[in-house]
Amino acid sequence: MQFDSFADALEMAGHGPYVWSVYAVALLVIVGLLVIPQVRKQRIMRDTLGQIKRREREEAERASGT
Repeated sequence: MQFDSFADALEMAGHGPYVWSVYAVALLVIVGLLVIPQVRKQRIMRDTLGQIKRREREEAERASGT
């Protein structure tokens, strides 16, 4: 499909707002699918590291007898 101008391409014979909003939603979903797992992984790694450090600290306290 060819358009006479960039404005015509954006308008798409009156269907532009619907088409471009679908593209925007799809882009948001794709970005979410890429970002959310990374954020969760970082949170899990941080929490796990904190648990390991707490256990090591507790074991060191038990070993020293305090």
